[in-house]
Amino acid sequence: MKKCFSLGLFLVFLVGLASAQRRAGSSDSMVDLLISGGTVVTMDGERHLYENGFIAVRGERIVEVGDAADLKSKGYKAKQIIDARGKAVLPGLINTHTHIPMTLFRGIADDLDLQEWLTKYIFPAEAKNVDHDFVVAGTQLGLVEMIRGGITTYVDMYYFEDVIAEETKKAGMRGVLGETVIDFPVPDNKTWDAALAYTNSFVKRWKGDSLITPAIAPHAPYTVSTQHLNEARALAEKLDVPLITHIAEAPTETAFMEKTYQSSTVAYLEKIGFLSSRVIGAHVVHVNQGEIEILKQREVGVAHCPQSNMKLSSGTAPVPQMLKAGVRVGLGTDGAASNNDLNMWEELDTVAKLHKLITMTPTVISALEAFEMGTIGGARAIHLEKEIGSLEAGKRADLILVDFGGSHLTPVYNFYSHLVYATKASDITDTIVNGRVLMRNRKVLALDEETVKATARRYRDRVVQSLKSSQ
Repeated sequence: MKKCFSLGLFLVFLVGLASAQRRAGSSDSMVDLLISGGTVVTMDGERHLYENGFIAVRGERIVEVGDAADLKSKGYKAKQIIDARGKAVLPGLINTHTHIPMTLFRGIADDLDLQEWLTKYIFPAEAKNVDHDFVVAGTQLGLVEMIRGGITTYVDMYYFEDVIAEETKKAGMRGVLGETVIDFPVPDNKTWDAALAYTNSFVKRWKGDSLITPAIAPHAPYTVSTQHLNEARALAEKLDVPLITHIAEAPTETAFMEKTYQSSTVAYLEKIGFLSSRVIGAHVVHVNQGEIEILKQREVGVAHCPQSNMKLSSGTAPVPQMLKAGVRVGLGTDGAASNNDLNMWEELDTVAKLHKLITMTPTVISALEAFEMGTIGGARAIHLEKEIGSLEAGKRADLILVDFGGSHLTPVYNFYSHLVYATKASDITDTIVNGRVLMRNRKVLALDEETVKATARRYRDRVVQSLKSSQ
């Protein structure tokens, strides 16, 4: 009898506790951010699209994605609610290749081939201008541009990458950031050994960060010796971090590799044991079918940069063949000095149209396939598909809102078509990374945009003067 009485009291206690939780909002129903009413384009495995959907976010991760009609029964209580009616809610775009401080070199040298552009203009301009403060200013400018354009993750390779990581972290952006190592003196390190020491410290500082993935970035096979490529690979394996490099990006590189190593770039990298699932290769333009199979087997990520390749007349990467073979292909802008912007919406539009033109086949790279390359495909290319690239419960809360009220987006028949062929960067209203709102109603919250632009303008005269003195 005494046991029954105690059990009864315990049950009454449980019922009362449950009732109190419902009144106050239980831990399961409390979320930090609730977005509802918009068209949610998930890019999950089944490509679910909810025309009237919702996303619940707690902390850094998505709790649930579904139909807004089910919201009432879910009982979510949110600290912040965003009404997304009239908008599309998407995974944040992933820029798989750039050099972010080069926003300060935007437009200094155009309409040149890659080697002339690099050797006569970019390398000299970098030698005379790039320092800690330059990198801070250029990075901040690039971050503002990317946040405005709905990019939530970017892959970078440049100098003073520790500084880039600091600015990226402060702004709340996600980055796979590689310290560039190269076989000649550069602004941050004058010798190879100094560069590796810097890189080792950089990686150890940022390893395990929730936003920053540190990486090692040997510039290219035509600027880094075989011995040094192997040293960079060994360090990346030891520290378990990505390797970022340029691969087969231009005809001049092809000629150099044939003359120096009697090999194509991919065959050479395979021969020396460089290629693996930790490699993110930028451009990858000049490859044949056999080399595409090597990239697939080694699980190399490819950053396709169509506009930069077009502008530098570097050629057209065989992306349809790569996709057919199952290669991990994402999209990148390259740096703003060779594009000349960090606008992924232009890359989405270009990648679909360019390959239709080259192949003379209008069905090549559909709007859906192009949008995949900018989201979940980009995540696969940088080996982060388990964390980002789609809107799914458990993944990082990296998402953007697109205003579908513009005349150029009216009416809507196919969302993927509109996103690839009609959407502009200016249509982005909100950018959220890791659950933090970086832009709300087109106002950047993460940085002081006017101060950033004013600082960038001051570098103009300095850069112009440095180019005059080097010619």
